[in-house]
Amino acid sequence: MIDLKHLREDPDRFREGAQLKGIAVDINRVLELDRERRDLQHEKDELRADQNRLAKESGPKIGQLMGKLKKASDAERQAIESEIETLKAKPAGLKSRIQAFDDRLAALSPELDALLLTIPQPPDADVPVGQTADENVEIRRWAPDGFEPDVAFAEQRGFDPKSHIELMENLSMVDFTRGVKIAGSRSYALRGWGMRLHQAVLRMAFDMMVEENGFEGISVPVLVREDAMVGTGFFPAGRDQTYLVEETARGGGEDMHLAGTGEVGLMGLYGDEILKEEELPKKLVTVSTCFRREAGAAGRDTSGLYRVHQFEKVEQVVLCRANETESRAWHQQMIGFVETFLQRLELPYRLLQCCTGDLGPKNADMIDLECWMPSRGDLDQSGKPRGGYGETHSASRLYDYQCRRLNLRYRPTQEGVDGTIFCHSLNNTVVASPRILIPLVEMHQQEDGSIVIPEALRKYTGNTELINAE
Repeated sequence: MIDLKHLREDPDRFREGAQLKGIAVDINRVLELDRERRDLQHEKDELRADQNRLAKESGPKIGQLMGKLKKASDAERQAIESEIETLKAKPAGLKSRIQAFDDRLAALSPELDALLLTIPQPPDADVPVGQTADENVEIRRWAPDGFEPDVAFAEQRGFDPKSHIELMENLSMVDFTRGVKIAGSRSYALRGWGMRLHQAVLRMAFDMMVEENGFEGISVPVLVREDAMVGTGFFPAGRDQTYLVEETARGGGEDMHLAGTGEVGLMGLYGDEILKEEELPKKLVTVSTCFRREAGAAGRDTSGLYRVHQFEKVEQVVLCRANETESRAWHQQMIGFVETFLQRLELPYRLLQCCTGDLGPKNADMIDLECWMPSRGDLDQSGKPRGGYGETHSASRLYDYQCRRLNLRYRPTQEGVDGTIFCHSLNNTVVASPRILIPLVEMHQQEDGSIVIPEALRKYTGNTELINAE
């Protein structure tokens, strides 16, 4: 959620930010409702002050009159009682007027609050302007020695590559037919070495983050409440991508949602809490099952493991102080962790600076990492793919956008600074599987259809070096 104070001070920045992201919002209506709410609140506060003043002033007078009443004659009693009732009625008379303002505020707030949730975070000034992912800008690329992504796989390795589908089916590593039988399209069942590689990359990524980089490993719920999805910025814009568990329709207490990333649980841990500044940064990592409907993705990567409904992901989250320089430094450091991981797996990749139109509502900046996959890319003259990059990771910088929605703050230790400050948050995929298995098996395939396991991964595969047909 954006800072309403900043919106009042510079509405054009938020108008332009929404336009750059291609998100339609009515900033004028928000300002109108905000102004109306503040005016109503001001009038209500004035009435409340008058009520308190009258009650304070009338109290001693009523006390005096009550004393006189005890000694009053029958002729005087009626006049004193009438005066007492008049004094009591003055503050009480304001109660109904104050309630009327409460009613008007209650009627106005839902629309304002709903509109505020739709205002995106403006992109940082150094994010390139663009409308779609096609306009993202390559930052840099890496490839292991002896491999050139601009040259077709066959030209470098001397044989035509098989796709991950063919490789894994031939080696009994995946069963798409039975996966679809159980759960429908975009489903799969990893088997044998498919399951072992899947678990190995997750464990390797998790251990790297905990043992080498000092992150705290946490298991988090993946079935979450509505406020967790709203608080992390996935609702309202991403509602169509999530699976809804309608408990209320079955007589339960509240509807729940299957999270599409461990980020939801990690961020939700500290919602409505005030941390101490010395506790920051919080470096958190989880391994969780993730669910995505892939709404609107019909016909795109419908076969294989690239775009599926259920997968596992190692996700890293950092909560740091409200300092842009610190946030930017963490962004680069978190990307560096992922680069180290991919280099250890000997997978060619590139970094893309996402343009404004590809950031989504909540990000001030986002860097995508794409791995090179022999089965992707344009087709050559014989109709075979020449290889191309496919997204495997995203690294997001959000400043206080999520923490403001979650009411996640810290108390500064600096002398002279009163109150609390909203934290900054960042998140980044460490690895998502089974998608990462696509470049892993395709890049390490051999001419006979076997697959070499990268040396860094063998610790998690019983020191096995080669997967081949039994």
